[in-house]
Amino acid sequence: MIPCANPLAQYQAHQAAIDEAIARVLRKGRYILGEEVAAFEKELAAYIGVAHGIGAGSGTEALHLALAALEIGEGDEVITTAHTAVATVAAIDAVRATPVFADIDPIHFTIDPSRIEAAITPRTRAIIAVHLYGNAADLDAIAGIARRHSLKLIEDCAQAHGARSRGKRLGSFGDVACFSFYPTKNLGALGDGGMVVTNDPNIERRARLLREYGWAERYVSHIRGWNTRLDELQAAVLRAKLVHLDEDNRKRQTLAAAYTSALGDVVVTPAARGEHVFHLYVVRSPKRDELQKFLAAKDIGTLVHYPVPVHLQPAYASLATALPETERAAREVLSLPLYPELSRADAEHVIDAVRSFA
Repeated sequence: MIPCANPLAQYQAHQAAIDEAIARVLRKGRYILGEEVAAFEKELAAYIGVAHGIGAGSGTEALHLALAALEIGEGDEVITTAHTAVATVAAIDAVRATPVFADIDPIHFTIDPSRIEAAITPRTRAIIAVHLYGNAADLDAIAGIARRHSLKLIEDCAQAHGARSRGKRLGSFGDVACFSFYPTKNLGALGDGGMVVTNDPNIERRARLLREYGWAERYVSHIRGWNTRLDELQAAVLRAKLVHLDEDNRKRQTLAAAYTSALGDVVVTPAARGEHVFHLYVVRSPKRDELQKFLAAKDIGTLVHYPVPVHLQPAYASLATALPETERAAREVLSLPLYPELSRADAEHVIDAVRSFA
Protein backbone atom coordinates (compact mmCIF):
# COMPACT_ATOMS: atom_id res chain seq x y z
CA MET A 1 0.00 0.00 0.00
CA ILE A 2 1.30 3.46 -0.92
CA PRO A 3 -0.13 5.89 1.67
CA CYS A 4 -1.12 9.43 0.79
CA ALA A 5 1.09 10.71 3.65
CA ASN A 6 3.62 8.87 5.80
CA PRO A 7 4.71 10.52 9.08
CA LEU A 8 6.34 7.25 10.20
CA ALA A 9 8.73 7.44 7.24
CA GLN A 10 9.55 11.03 8.24
CA TYR A 11 10.46 9.87 11.75
CA GLN A 12 12.61 7.06 10.37
CA ALA A 13 14.42 9.46 8.03
CA HIS A 14 15.53 11.62 10.97
CA GLN A 15 15.35 9.03 13.74
CA ALA A 16 18.76 9.54 15.32
CA ALA A 17 18.31 13.31 15.68
CA ILE A 18 14.72 12.98 16.92
CA ASP A 19 15.61 10.29 19.47
CA GLU A 20 18.46 12.41 20.80
CA ALA A 21 16.20 15.48 21.02
CA ILE A 22 13.63 13.55 23.05
CA ALA A 23 16.32 12.07 25.30
CA ARG A 24 17.73 15.57 25.88
CA VAL A 25 14.38 16.79 27.18
CA LEU A 26 13.88 13.73 29.37
CA ARG A 27 17.32 14.17 30.92
CA LYS A 28 16.62 17.83 31.74
CA GLY A 29 13.30 17.12 33.45
CA ARG A 30 11.61 20.35 32.24
CA TYR A 31 8.60 19.53 30.05
CA ILE A 32 6.57 22.77 29.71
CA LEU A 33 7.79 26.16 28.37
CA GLY A 34 11.48 25.58 28.90
CA GLU A 35 14.65 26.01 26.87
CA GLU A 36 13.50 23.92 23.90
CA VAL A 37 10.34 25.96 23.31
CA ALA A 38 12.21 29.26 23.68
CA ALA A 39 14.91 28.11 21.26
CA PHE A 40 12.44 26.79 18.69
CA GLU A 41 10.41 30.01 18.84
CA LYS A 42 13.55 31.98 17.96
CA GLU A 43 14.72 29.52 15.30
CA LEU A 44 11.41 29.34 13.45
CA ALA A 45 10.94 33.13 13.61
CA ALA A 46 14.43 33.60 12.14
CA TYR A 47 13.72 31.02 9.44
CA ILE A 48 10.48 32.80 8.45
CA GLY A 49 12.14 36.22 8.68
CA VAL A 50 10.15 37.79 11.51
CA ALA A 51 10.98 39.02 14.99
CA HIS A 52 8.81 36.87 17.24
CA GLY A 53 7.49 33.32 17.60
CA ILE A 54 5.01 32.18 20.25
CA GLY A 55 4.43 28.44 20.61
CA ALA A 56 0.89 27.10 20.96
CA GLY A 57 -0.82 23.77 21.51
CA SER A 58 -1.97 23.34 17.88
CA GLY A 59 -2.40 25.21 14.62
CA THR A 60 -6.03 25.90 15.50
CA GLU A 61 -4.95 27.38 18.81
CA ALA A 62 -2.31 29.48 17.05
CA LEU A 63 -5.09 31.05 14.96
CA HIS A 64 -7.22 31.47 18.09
CA LEU A 65 -4.30 33.21 19.81
CA ALA A 66 -3.67 35.48 16.83
CA LEU A 67 -7.28 36.61 16.62
CA ALA A 68 -7.49 37.18 20.37
CA ALA A 69 -4.17 39.06 20.37
CA LEU A 70 -5.66 41.37 17.71
CA GLU A 71 -8.66 41.86 20.06
CA ILE A 72 -11.08 40.50 17.48
CA GLY A 73 -14.23 39.18 19.08
CA GLU A 74 -18.00 39.20 19.30
CA GLY A 75 -19.63 41.51 16.75
CA ASP A 76 -16.59 41.43 14.44
CA GLU A 77 -16.40 39.73 11.05
CA VAL A 78 -13.41 37.88 9.58
CA ILE A 79 -13.29 37.10 5.86
CA THR A 80 -11.77 33.80 4.82
CA THR A 81 -12.30 30.79 2.56
CA ALA A 82 -14.61 27.81 2.99
CA HIS A 83 -12.16 25.62 1.03
CA THR A 84 -9.90 24.95 4.00
CA ALA A 85 -9.59 22.74 7.03
CA VAL A 86 -12.45 23.54 9.39
CA ALA A 87 -9.78 24.63 11.90
CA THR A 88 -9.53 28.03 10.19
CA VAL A 89 -13.18 28.73 10.89
CA ALA A 90 -13.19 27.05 14.31
CA ALA A 91 -10.61 29.60 15.44
CA ILE A 92 -12.87 32.47 14.36
CA ASP A 93 -15.69 30.84 16.31
CA ALA A 94 -13.42 30.52 19.35
CA VAL A 95 -13.22 34.32 19.69
CA ARG A 96 -16.97 34.61 18.96
CA ALA A 97 -16.42 36.54 15.76
CA THR A 98 -18.39 35.78 12.58
CA PRO A 99 -16.76 34.00 9.63
CA VAL A 100 -17.60 35.47 6.23
CA PHE A 101 -16.71 33.39 3.18
CA ALA A 102 -15.35 34.51 -0.18
CA ASP A 103 -15.07 32.12 -3.11
CA ILE A 104 -11.78 30.69 -4.39
CA ASP A 105 -9.66 31.19 -7.45
CA PRO A 106 -10.26 27.91 -9.35
CA ILE A 107 -6.67 27.74 -10.61
CA HIS A 108 -4.83 27.94 -7.27
CA PHE A 109 -7.73 27.00 -4.91
CA THR A 110 -6.93 29.97 -2.64
CA ILE A 111 -9.24 32.84 -1.73
CA ASP A 112 -10.10 35.02 -4.74
CA PRO A 113 -9.14 38.66 -4.01
CA SER A 114 -11.80 39.89 -6.43
CA ARG A 115 -14.43 38.35 -4.12
CA ILE A 116 -13.06 39.80 -0.90
CA GLU A 117 -14.02 43.45 -1.31
CA ALA A 118 -17.68 42.59 -1.97
CA ALA A 119 -17.72 40.78 1.39
CA ILE A 120 -16.39 43.72 3.42
CA THR A 121 -18.86 45.44 5.77
CA PRO A 122 -18.43 47.99 8.57
CA ARG A 123 -18.00 45.03 10.95
CA THR A 124 -15.09 43.47 9.05
CA ARG A 125 -11.88 43.44 11.10
CA ALA A 126 -9.55 40.98 9.39
CA ILE A 127 -8.83 38.68 6.45
CA ILE A 128 -7.42 35.20 6.98
CA ALA A 129 -5.50 34.23 3.84
CA VAL A 130 -5.03 30.45 3.75
CA HIS A 131 -1.93 29.28 1.89
CA LEU A 132 -3.41 26.02 0.69
CA TYR A 133 -1.64 22.76 -0.20
CA GLY A 134 1.79 24.47 0.09
CA ASN A 135 0.88 27.23 -2.38
CA ALA A 136 0.68 30.95 -1.64
CA ALA A 137 -2.53 32.93 -1.65
CA ASP A 138 -2.42 36.10 -3.79
CA LEU A 139 -0.73 38.19 -1.12
CA ASP A 140 -0.08 41.28 -3.24
CA ALA A 141 -3.77 41.73 -3.99
CA ILE A 142 -4.99 40.66 -0.53
CA ALA A 143 -2.53 42.89 1.32
CA GLY A 144 -3.60 45.82 -0.86
CA ILE A 145 -7.25 45.25 0.05
CA ALA A 146 -6.34 45.01 3.75
CA ARG A 147 -4.44 48.30 3.61
CA ARG A 148 -7.21 50.15 1.75
CA HIS A 149 -9.83 49.06 4.28
CA SER A 150 -7.64 49.18 7.42
CA LEU A 151 -8.06 45.45 8.02
CA LYS A 152 -5.68 43.06 9.74
CA LEU A 153 -4.10 40.38 7.56
CA ILE A 154 -3.62 36.95 9.14
CA GLU A 155 -1.71 34.30 7.20
CA ASP A 156 -2.80 30.70 7.78
CA CYS A 157 0.46 28.88 6.98
CA ALA A 158 -0.58 25.46 8.32
CA GLN A 159 0.24 23.87 4.94
CA ALA A 160 3.03 26.16 3.76
CA HIS A 161 6.15 25.67 5.88
CA GLY A 162 9.06 27.05 3.88
CA ALA A 163 7.08 28.32 0.88
CA ARG A 164 8.00 31.69 -0.61
CA SER A 165 6.39 34.52 -2.53
CA ARG A 166 8.59 37.16 -4.18
CA GLY A 167 11.59 35.72 -2.36
CA LYS A 168 10.08 36.06 1.13
CA ARG A 169 8.88 33.20 3.29
CA LEU A 170 5.14 32.90 3.73
CA GLY A 171 4.35 34.02 7.25
CA SER A 172 6.31 37.25 6.91
CA PHE A 173 3.72 39.26 4.94
CA GLY A 174 0.77 39.74 7.28
CA ASP A 175 0.27 41.38 10.65
CA VAL A 176 0.52 37.89 12.10
CA ALA A 177 0.84 34.34 10.79
CA CYS A 178 0.05 30.92 12.19
CA PHE A 179 1.60 27.48 11.70
CA SER A 180 0.46 23.97 12.53
CA PHE A 181 2.89 21.14 13.32
CA TYR A 182 0.41 18.29 12.93
CA PRO A 183 2.44 15.14 12.12
CA THR A 184 1.71 15.13 8.36
CA LYS A 185 2.79 18.76 7.81
CA ASN A 186 6.00 19.65 5.97
CA LEU A 187 7.37 20.43 9.42
CA GLY A 188 5.50 17.96 11.61
CA ALA A 189 5.72 17.11 15.29
CA LEU A 190 5.02 13.73 16.89
CA GLY A 191 1.74 15.12 18.19
CA ASP A 192 0.01 18.49 18.09
CA GLY A 193 1.71 21.86 18.11
CA GLY A 194 1.43 25.34 16.63
CA MET A 195 3.14 28.71 16.40
CA VAL A 196 2.17 32.37 16.05
CA VAL A 197 4.78 34.54 14.32
CA THR A 198 4.79 38.32 14.00
CA ASN A 199 6.93 41.44 13.76
CA ASP A 200 4.55 43.39 16.00
CA PRO A 201 5.72 43.53 19.64
CA ASN A 202 2.20 44.28 20.87
CA ILE A 203 0.77 41.17 19.20
CA GLU A 204 3.68 39.15 20.58
CA ARG A 205 3.12 40.44 24.12
CA ARG A 206 -0.61 39.73 24.12
CA ALA A 207 -0.25 36.32 22.51
CA ARG A 208 2.38 35.31 25.05
CA LEU A 209 0.10 36.38 27.91
CA LEU A 210 -3.01 34.77 26.44
CA ARG A 211 -1.42 31.35 25.89
CA GLU A 212 -0.95 30.82 29.64
CA TYR A 213 -3.86 32.31 31.59
CA GLY A 214 -2.72 35.90 31.08
CA TRP A 215 0.30 35.35 33.33
CA ALA A 216 3.23 37.77 33.19
CA GLU A 217 4.36 36.19 36.43
CA ARG A 218 3.17 32.82 37.70
CA TYR A 219 -0.35 32.69 39.20
CA VAL A 220 -1.15 36.34 38.42
CA SER A 221 -3.50 36.86 35.43
CA HIS A 222 -3.15 40.32 33.90
CA ILE A 223 -5.66 39.57 31.13
CA ARG A 224 -8.08 36.68 30.64
CA GLY A 225 -6.22 33.92 28.85
CA TRP A 226 -6.24 30.14 28.63
CA ASN A 227 -3.83 27.22 28.31
CA THR A 228 -2.37 26.53 24.86
CA ARG A 229 1.29 25.69 25.35
CA LEU A 230 3.71 23.99 22.98
CA ASP A 231 5.48 21.36 25.08
CA GLU A 232 9.22 20.80 25.36
CA LEU A 233 9.23 17.36 23.72
CA GLN A 234 7.47 18.58 20.59
CA ALA A 235 9.66 21.69 20.40
CA ALA A 236 12.79 19.55 20.61
CA VAL A 237 11.53 17.25 17.84
CA LEU A 238 10.67 20.24 15.66
CA ARG A 239 14.11 21.77 16.21
CA ALA A 240 15.69 18.52 15.03
CA LYS A 241 13.53 18.53 11.90
CA LEU A 242 13.66 22.26 11.04
CA VAL A 243 17.25 21.99 9.82
CA HIS A 244 16.06 19.45 7.21
CA LEU A 245 12.94 21.34 6.09
CA ASP A 246 14.37 22.95 2.96
CA GLU A 247 15.94 19.68 1.84
CA ASP A 248 12.70 17.79 2.43
CA ASN A 249 10.75 20.46 0.55
CA ARG A 250 13.11 20.07 -2.42
CA LYS A 251 12.36 16.34 -2.43
CA ARG A 252 8.64 17.15 -2.48
CA GLN A 253 9.18 19.56 -5.38
CA THR A 254 11.15 16.98 -7.37
CA LEU A 255 8.41 14.38 -6.97
CA ALA A 256 5.75 16.98 -7.81
CA ALA A 257 7.62 17.92 -10.98
CA ALA A 258 7.63 14.25 -12.05
CA TYR A 259 3.88 14.02 -11.45
CA THR A 260 3.18 17.22 -13.35
CA SER A 261 5.33 16.23 -16.31
CA ALA A 262 3.61 12.87 -16.65
CA LEU A 263 0.02 13.69 -15.73
CA GLY A 264 -0.66 17.12 -17.24
CA ASP A 265 -2.56 15.64 -20.19
CA VAL A 266 -4.64 13.34 -17.98
CA VAL A 267 -5.80 15.45 -15.01
CA VAL A 268 -5.55 19.11 -14.09
CA THR A 269 -2.25 19.45 -12.24
CA PRO A 270 -1.35 22.11 -9.64
CA ALA A 271 -0.55 25.68 -10.65
CA ALA A 272 2.14 27.31 -8.52
CA ARG A 273 2.18 30.89 -7.26
CA GLY A 274 5.64 31.69 -5.97
CA GLU A 275 7.58 28.72 -4.58
CA HIS A 276 5.11 25.88 -3.96
CA VAL A 277 6.28 23.38 -1.30
CA PHE A 278 3.65 20.70 -2.05
CA HIS A 279 2.33 19.82 1.35
CA LEU A 280 -0.22 18.08 -0.86
CA TYR A 281 -0.15 17.25 -4.55
CA VAL A 282 -3.73 17.99 -5.57
CA VAL A 283 -5.14 17.22 -9.00
CA ARG A 284 -8.66 17.77 -10.21
CA SER A 285 -10.88 15.64 -12.39
CA PRO A 286 -14.63 15.58 -13.10
CA LYS A 287 -14.31 11.80 -12.54
CA ARG A 288 -12.64 12.21 -9.15
CA ASP A 289 -14.66 9.59 -7.27
CA GLU A 290 -14.12 6.95 -9.94
CA LEU A 291 -10.40 7.77 -10.05
CA GLN A 292 -10.10 7.47 -6.28
CA LYS A 293 -11.77 4.04 -6.29
CA PHE A 294 -9.60 2.92 -9.20
CA LEU A 295 -6.41 3.90 -7.35
CA ALA A 296 -7.58 2.29 -4.11
CA ALA A 297 -7.98 -1.01 -5.98
CA LYS A 298 -4.30 -0.70 -6.91
CA ASP A 299 -3.29 -0.08 -3.25
CA ILE A 300 -2.68 3.64 -3.79
CA GLY A 301 -3.94 5.81 -0.98
CA THR A 302 -5.51 9.17 -1.80
CA LEU A 303 -7.46 11.75 0.18
CA VAL A 304 -9.86 14.59 -0.61
CA HIS A 305 -8.89 17.99 0.76
CA TYR A 306 -11.71 18.90 1.31
CA PRO A 307 -14.86 16.88 0.58
CA VAL A 308 -17.36 19.19 2.30
CA PRO A 309 -16.71 22.93 2.23
CA VAL A 310 -17.12 24.58 5.61
CA HIS A 311 -20.18 26.58 4.55
CA LEU A 312 -22.01 23.33 3.69
CA GLN A 313 -21.21 21.50 6.91
CA PRO A 314 -24.09 21.04 9.39
CA ALA A 315 -22.42 23.05 12.15
CA TYR A 316 -22.13 26.09 9.85
CA ALA A 317 -25.49 25.93 8.11
CA SER A 318 -26.25 29.47 9.27
CA LEU A 319 -23.32 30.70 7.15
CA ALA A 320 -24.48 29.05 3.92
CA THR A 321 -23.88 31.17 0.83
CA ALA A 322 -23.24 30.67 -2.87
CA LEU A 323 -19.62 29.62 -3.50
CA PRO A 324 -19.70 27.84 -6.86
CA GLU A 325 -15.94 27.45 -7.38
CA THR A 326 -15.47 26.17 -3.83
CA GLU A 327 -18.23 23.61 -4.34
CA ARG A 328 -16.85 22.51 -7.73
CA ALA A 329 -13.40 22.02 -6.20
CA ALA A 330 -14.88 19.87 -3.45
CA ARG A 331 -16.36 17.58 -6.14
CA GLU A 332 -13.19 17.35 -8.24
CA VAL A 333 -9.99 17.58 -6.14
CA LEU A 334 -7.88 14.57 -5.19
CA SER A 335 -4.61 14.43 -3.25
CA LEU A 336 -2.09 11.91 -4.60
CA PRO A 337 0.67 10.37 -2.45
CA LEU A 338 3.48 12.84 -1.82
CA TYR A 339 6.07 13.05 0.98
CA PRO A 340 9.87 13.38 0.98
CA GLU A 341 10.43 9.66 1.57
CA LEU A 342 8.20 8.52 -1.32
CA SER A 343 10.41 6.43 -3.61
CA ARG A 344 10.69 7.24 -7.29
CA ALA A 345 9.48 3.70 -8.03
CA ASP A 346 6.33 4.27 -5.99
CA ALA A 347 5.80 7.65 -7.66
CA GLU A 348 6.10 5.97 -11.06
CA HIS A 349 3.54 3.37 -9.95
CA VAL A 350 1.13 6.19 -9.06
CA ILE A 351 1.79 7.86 -12.42
CA ASP A 352 1.19 4.64 -14.35
CA ALA A 353 -2.03 3.99 -12.44
CA VAL A 354 -3.45 7.47 -13.05
CA ARG A 355 -2.56 7.26 -16.72
CA SER A 356 -4.12 3.81 -17.06
CA PHE A 357 -7.38 5.17 -15.60
CA ALA A 358 -7.52 7.76 -18.35
